[in-house]
Amino acid sequence: MMEPKNLLYYGDNLDVLRRHVADQSVDLVYLDPPFNSNATYNVLFAEQNGSRAASQLKAFEDTWQWNTATAAAFQEAVEAGGQVSRALQAFRQFLGDSNMLAYLAMMAPRLMELRRVLKATGSIYLHCDPTASHYLKMLMDAVFGVENYRNEIVWHYRTGNIAKKQFQRKHDILLFYSKTADNIFSPQEIKEYYAEIYGPAFKPSFKGRKHGEDEYGAYRISFVDDVWNISAVFTLSKEHLEYPTQKPEALLERIILASSNEGDVVLDPFCGCGTTIAVAERLKRRWIGIDVTQAGIVVIKKRLQDTFGDQASYEVIGEPTSVPDAAALAAQDPYQFQWWALGLVGARPTEGKKGADKGIDGRLYFHDEDEGGKTNQIVLSIKAGSTNVAHVRDLRGVVEREQAQIGVLITMEEPTKPMRTEVAGAGFYNSAWGTRHPKLQILTIAELLARKSIDMPPIRHVSTTFKKAPKAQGRPTPQPNLPFNGA
Repeated sequence: MMEPKNLLYYGDNLDVLRRHVADQSVDLVYLDPPFNSNATYNVLFAEQNGSRAASQLKAFEDTWQWNTATAAAFQEAVEAGGQVSRALQAFRQFLGDSNMLAYLAMMAPRLMELRRVLKATGSIYLHCDPTASHYLKMLMDAVFGVENYRNEIVWHYRTGNIAKKQFQRKHDILLFYSKTADNIFSPQEIKEYYAEIYGPAFKPSFKGRKHGEDEYGAYRISFVDDVWNISAVFTLSKEHLEYPTQKPEALLERIILASSNEGDVVLDPFCGCGTTIAVAERLKRRWIGIDVTQAGIVVIKKRLQDTFGDQASYEVIGEPTSVPDAAALAAQDPYQFQWWALGLVGARPTEGKKGADKGIDGRLYFHDEDEGGKTNQIVLSIKAGSTNVAHVRDLRGVVEREQAQIGVLITMEEPTKPMRTEVAGAGFYNSAWGTRHPKLQILTIAELLARKSIDMPPIRHVSTTFKKAPKAQGRPTPQPNLPFNGA
């Protein structure tokens, strides 16, 4: 019997769950659905015009607003009947046709699908912030049953900002439910340090196996409770991947170890930069990841390669694998097409204010030498539609303006003869490695799908485009659990 594959899906998780994930096939679900917690309450709760068209999907942005699509999702869930229908009707009476109701209406069918795919021994952890956690708990009660509520876990962390009108908001909520009363659960132990609990002058008497000392001082072993002091991912963290919603691996490790066994299937339907996937892979679980943005898919694939190399075996489903597939994505969502095309060459998209990088869709960075060399760049322009020699001339101007070493035009169409002539006239970049590369280059989507790549210095040695995820070292030594200032 073949071992089930690890699977990474690009697409809407509701569609993927319904089409591809079988009943009772998953042991553990963790989800951190997008929610605009920075929006003001009057935006989240104010009634909205139901005829307003949904805005185009952008990576990292909350798009669940009250509009025709969310109104249809609400109606479908209500017409299905049952406890979920009653809960949504009550929410509408209280919230009106607001963005908060839209969020709950879009979450309801997804939670119902997640319950369907969970095994009888399975569990689900829904990650949210206090702005919506109380509504989501009522919705989870309706989907999973109040009898299957296990914990409201408080994840406490510290960041640097100071609140002026209220106490600082320094926690998220994880709602822990099981499918039935027979859920897998392994209590987790942590070290608690006496100096943090009783002060540095306290001298414990070590009796029994649950006490000891290490480089951090005297400690006792205790069981994890429902308040988790785990450091958030900061800019200087080794884990940091420059992804705005990244969660710490220690958080997912605690969940996965508590509610699954080796070989079990872990599912994350909003997998973002892939923390759940990376931890599941390291802890020898099988996994299913789903994300609706190419931004997430690109980061996850690179993270798995950086961390596990060829040891991570998985299949990507939903990405274009042919030129017609790519054309369909470009027509459906040019923004996601751009992310996907940049991912084919390992580039990162240009970010910042609109118009700030005119003519540049992405960049690759590399050094002249392994260590300490000058940082050079390749600028990229993506064209999903028709192209002509003017696009090559524009790119040449961008290369000169940015003092870039190489410029690359990625196109759906074959370049014309004048375009190739313009490229040939741009000359070459001579690298510190003694290699010679065309200053301007054109690559078609067909060529990229056939594994052709940019003609450039050896990127495996000198690329600095993405921050690398640390290589897997087995299960890391746990950091001390510090009850009053985070882990």
